Amino acid sequence: MRSVAIIGAGITGLTAAFALERKGVPVKVYEASGRVGGVIRSERRDGFLAESGPNTILETSPRIGKLVRDAGLAGRRLEADPNAGARYLVRNRRPVPVPASPLELMTTTLFSFRAKLAVLREPFVRPRRDGAEESVAQFVERRLDREFLERAVEAMVAGIYAGDPHALSVAHAFPRLKALEDDYGSMIKGQLFGARERRRRGEVARDRAPKFSFDEGLQVLPDTLAAQLAESVSLNTAVERLRRTRAGWEVSAGPGAAAEHAAVVFCGSAPSLTELQVDGASVAEISRVRYAPVASVVLGFVRRDVDHPCAGFGVLIPRVEGFRTLGTIFSSSLFPGRAPADHLTLTSYVGGERSPELAALPAERLYEIVCDDLRELLGVRGAPVFRSCAFYPRAIPQYNVGYGRFKELMAGLEAEAPGLFLAGHYRDGVSLGDCIVSGLSVADRVAARLGA
Repeated sequence: MRSVAIIGAGITGLTAAFALERKGVPVKVYEASGRVGGVIRSERRDGFLAESGPNTILETSPRIGKLVRDAGLAGRRLEADPNAGARYLVRNRRPVPVPASPLELMTTTLFSFRAKLAVLREPFVRPRRDGAEESVAQFVERRLDREFLERAVEAMVAGIYAGDPHALSVAHAFPRLKALEDDYGSMIKGQLFGARERRRRGEVARDRAPKFSFDEGLQVLPDTLAAQLAESVSLNTAVERLRRTRAGWEVSAGPGAAAEHAAVVFCGSAPSLTELQVDGASVAEISRVRYAPVASVVLGFVRRDVDHPCAGFGVLIPRVEGFRTLGTIFSSSLFPGRAPADHLTLTSYVGGERSPELAALPAERLYEIVCDDLRELLGVRGAPVFRSCAFYPRAIPQYNVGYGRFKELMAGLEAEAPGLFLAGHYRDGVSLGDCIVSGLSVADRVAARLGA
């Protein structure tokens, strides 16, 4: 059987390649950079472990855990500390615990009495049935109120998409949220009555999904997949052209370097499609998907120099609070081995659609910005004893209102160019778990086409 070309050695591409080889389909992975993993980047230095991209994997599908076992990594998997479940939102310049129960919601200082009444009223708000696409902001204001938008949802959107709730489409960015209204008429009723159906499908709600990593960080997963794929992975090999042939696709990766493959799976970013010449197909429109730039800043502190206990997942910051960071993850509270004894590792994010100009600032300036915010938020006094910074100009695709047009274009491209498949965070969800499932799903589609 002729091989399948995988363009991109991020987690989606590596997962797809690994799954195809287990199905007996040979692969060739083309990666333009000198490393695998894409935005996954783990660095062990001076006793600290910095995650400059994602920090955890949410096991929302049983297929994710199966991939870990198939890769032989069950023994290196680390579950998040069960005592680190607390999350914080900033109110009046201070972190306040996010309510974890109806009673806590009614007693929290995060929201006014009027906002709490809006929650009680939500099951009785009539669902929208006219088919019009709403932004996340429109949806939340209609079903709850503006305070929930400004004080909670805007921060949540910044934490997941680094996005703008007034631009993001609720149907595409949060399809499960929209489905609750469509199927049950209410978000709250959907949470209560939809649990049985989710269990039947083997799905786990994101807020209850197990969070995990590995002993040496998330980089363990792409490194392990690449090691098992061995010579099938080619680094520093940028694909320049795709040309359809009578038997499949010819992939050109430099002058005179062309190879024929039975099919091609594109797992890069949507804008990088324009860097390819795809014979007989138009990719220009798809490449216009908007991405938010994000800088990840990892700082290590002596434990006694931080007043806040940092015993939880982290803190998200609403725009109205006026800080320059989007939020901070308490990395060393989540997993062991992220900081030396009597130290803390804190991972903060800057930029996004809220302040895109900040993300591209020099590392030294970003360290200053983050330290300024942490001093007020967490009572940080001393200078960091560890520093690491990474800038991602195309960090997260924005599923904005009208994103359905891009998905239609992707489906149309695959129909127009048989044997060419698209997968990844610009199509199937932006979380690490979504990307893994996307890679597994596209492997199933390719294998079905090839009859493997």
